[in-house]
Amino acid sequence: MNLEVRVIILFLGGNTLSVRTLNWNKKQIREHIKIIDGQKAPSIVLKDATYLNMALKKWVKANIWIAGDRIIYVGKDMPQKPANETINCKNRYLVPGYIEPHAHPFFIYNPLTLAEFAAKHGTTTIVNDNLLMFLQLPLEKALSIVDEFNKIPSSIYWWARYDSQTQLDDEDLIFTNGKVKEWLSHPSVLQGGELTGWPKVLSGNNEILYWMQETKKLGKKIEGHFPGASLKTLTKMAVLGVDADHEAMTGEEVVNRLSVGMTTSLRYSSIRPDLPKLLKEMRDLGVKNFERIILNTDGSSPAFYEQGMQDRMIEIALEQGVPVEDAYAMTSYNIARHYGLDDLLGMIAPGRIAHINVLENKDHPRPISVMAKGEWVLKNGTDTYPDVSIPWETYGTKPLLLDFDITEEDLMFSLPVGIELINSVVTKPYNINIDVAVSELSTSHDESFLAMIDRNGKWRVTTLLKGFANKVLGFASSFTHSGDIVLIGKNRKDMIEAFRQVKKMGGGISLVENGEVICNISLPIRGTMSREPMEELIEIQKDLEEKLKKRGYRHDDPIYSLLFFSSTHLPFIRVTQQGIFDVKNKTVLFPAIMR
Repeated sequence: MNLEVRVIILFLGGNTLSVRTLNWNKKQIREHIKIIDGQKAPSIVLKDATYLNMALKKWVKANIWIAGDRIIYVGKDMPQKPANETINCKNRYLVPGYIEPHAHPFFIYNPLTLAEFAAKHGTTTIVNDNLLMFLQLPLEKALSIVDEFNKIPSSIYWWARYDSQTQLDDEDLIFTNGKVKEWLSHPSVLQGGELTGWPKVLSGNNEILYWMQETKKLGKKIEGHFPGASLKTLTKMAVLGVDADHEAMTGEEVVNRLSVGMTTSLRYSSIRPDLPKLLKEMRDLGVKNFERIILNTDGSSPAFYEQGMQDRMIEIALEQGVPVEDAYAMTSYNIARHYGLDDLLGMIAPGRIAHINVLENKDHPRPISVMAKGEWVLKNGTDTYPDVSIPWETYGTKPLLLDFDITEEDLMFSLPVGIELINSVVTKPYNINIDVAVSELSTSHDESFLAMIDRNGKWRVTTLLKGFANKVLGFASSFTHSGDIVLIGKNRKDMIEAFRQVKKMGGGISLVENGEVICNISLPIRGTMSREPMEELIEIQKDLEEKLKKRGYRHDDPIYSLLFFSSTHLPFIRVTQQGIFDVKNKTVLFPAIMR
């Protein structure tokens, strides 16, 4: 297990202030030097390896010495004192552990189960969104959870949000100056963002701009969120201090981001599997330099990860003709260098954390063995990730307590405007032309009742939803962006029963039909996360999707649909704590009703 010493060092120079984590204390470093001098033995030696030297961008033969969680020597020599374990790596190819630079780790899985699954696919470092913890946990408890993740074999980092990407009743009380700055100052936080509230900044919001400036003073990066942004807008955001963006959807948009100096993160996710298209269009546009290109999966739902993570993206890059050395760099060295962590990550070189993938072939990025912080987490194809746990309930992430019930009176529908689901996540308004003063809607059309209920039972928002499904009778979920409860269905009684199932589980997703439970997914960690391993969640999600599609769901990802009903960073109309919200005009069309 890693024995990291967390030290905050403040480098004062002019108005600059940077926060850095030291991974090894003086005693440990002296022990490492003794191993190099032959006075002590390393813990592991990887003998006769062919590894990818990122500085030279070439494959080199060497022996690699590991001491605890650190690489201490890479070269032709063997240690004078034999290691505890020597692995013959002849005819094997070693690359740095892969890095996921943009994860949303609360996607019914939790950050630990994501890390465990990712490690089996060679991804030993993850940069995570902090939004759920920021919104739902006290600051001290949230940062304690962040510290707990320093104890696991994977390297886990975070980013700090500037805004909620929804309309909260009390956002000013949640996003306080002190709280945002405390998050930004934490050693495990690498960047601010993602900047979903950039229109506010361009419109004159100086509070977010101040936090952006504080981020830069700390020597940290700012991640954008600029779907469809023009070159002029990207130029403005670069001037405001944004370093990177992951929202390019065409090769031209990639080039535009590169042209304004941004590191550009190419996405391959369950709702935007754009990577093959982007690489092809980049090639057609003559892009040959990939040094400022990185790859991400942008918080995909579990079933999407069945095909892999960074290992799958490297395969795609190779299929699209990217040079093999660049393909690996885009998931390791380029990311580490972007965050200023290339002295710790992204290279097989002395002084770096021992994150190493062992491959059978340089053109086959799926590892047969994976080392994370000097531990084998996958060895010869066998899962050896240690049995670690996070004491979720100690830090307030208990099952969701819904201490109220709902009745058919809560499901009264009278608004003239409903919400149409165009794809998995994009919505638009439409005029309601059917009779809603009924207990059950016909299955001959795709309009359903839609309600959002405050998780504390104080308010409700009700309307109709078109385009979700035509035969879903009762569906309820506590897995939403705002943490409130979404109800969808044709039958009010089945919607109420689905709500009661979610309440009984302490949070979750429930599909009910004619009073019978068709599918339940328990999410006992704050009503948004499961404790089950990713492999089981993949099968659970696939089962739910199959049952929803049999009942008329025709889009790609129902889990994302549930999450984003309240997310105001997407067009065009959303259900929020304030009511039905017009994203483009930034106005509440119909306010929430107190219960």
